[in-house]
Parts: sequence; structure tokens; C-alpha cells
Amino acid sequence: MKLSDLRPAPGSHKVERRVGRGHGSGRGKTAGRGTKGQKARTGGHIHRAFEGGQTRLVKRLPFVRGLGNSNTPFRKNYAIIDLTDLARFDAATQVSPEQLVEQKLITPAQGRGLVKVLGNGEVNHALKVRVHKVSAGARAKIEAAGGTVEIIPTKVYEKTKRSKNQDTKAPTGQAQSTRK
Repeated sequence: MKLSDLRPAPGSHKVERRVGRGHGSGRGKTAGRGTKGQKARTGGHIHRAFEGGQTRLVKRLPFVRGLGNSNTPFRKNYAIIDLTDLARFDAATQVSPEQLVEQKLITPAQGRGLVKVLGNGEVNHALKVRVHKVSAGARAKIEAAGGTVEIIPTKVYEKTKRSKNQDTKAPTGQAQSTRK
């Protein structure tokens, strides 16, 4: 073997296609883009959601786009309560969403939903707080005042799709699935 015999492996070195350099090159004039039309123009790509002129799906469903939209499915909206709001409760009172509705700190609709306590303000007496979520600062201030925090568990939905690794039994008289 000589140095002059060395060649790159077949297919590893692609030759650059020089387009638009005269008709003798085979890729001159239109440079492999065909003639006219949107795809022949610069910047003439078609949007990935383009549906041939009919109103595209993402435009037809405007209320479920984006993470900041409150109408997105499975979004958890919390009613926010500060420690300054909890200061109006008497010592050793159990604070729950129902109590917050009675004190008109949240609306009845919010009382049926999720409640979160944030650490703005101070608590000077012991409270038993029972809510869905508490910030770390709020928990520290409530426990420092001698109170307790209990988290109400939220409903967790199980996956509806069958896992790929789970064996499925075929009905009688049919072949069993071999998919994995």
C-alpha cells in the first residue's frame, strides 16, 4: 500500500453541489429548483401547519394554545392566599378552604378548587392550616409561630393508554399480539 492509494471510505466524503453556475454544469439557471412557483423563490418554504388554504387547526382551536392560557386542559389554577390574610383568624383555628370562603377571602367557586398559601406577611399565633399547596417561606413562618401545615392531596389521574411493556391477552379465537 502506498500513500497515493489512500482514499476516504465510500460515501463518507460528499462532494459539494455547486448550483447556478451555468447550464454546462447541469445545475445552472434554476439551480435545481424547477421553474417559478413558491418553492422556486427565496424564503419560499411552506409553514408546517399550512393546510392548503383552509383555516389551520391551531387557528380553529385558539383557546388551548400556550402555557399561559388559563383554558388549557389539565392546568391547575390556585386561589392565592397570603399570610396577612391568615392573621385575621384566631389562635388554634383550623384554616381550610371552607373557612376561607366563610371569611370571604376567596369566592365559593375558588373554595371548591385548589388553594395555595404564600409567605407575604407575618403570623404571630399558632394556626392549623389545611390547604393544597404552601410555599416554603409560608410553611417556615407558620411552623415558627407554633402552627401546623397539612397538605390536602389533589386527585391524580392515571394514564389511560396501556403501557408498551404490558402483556395483553387476546380474546378467545384470535392470535395474541406480539407487539412490544
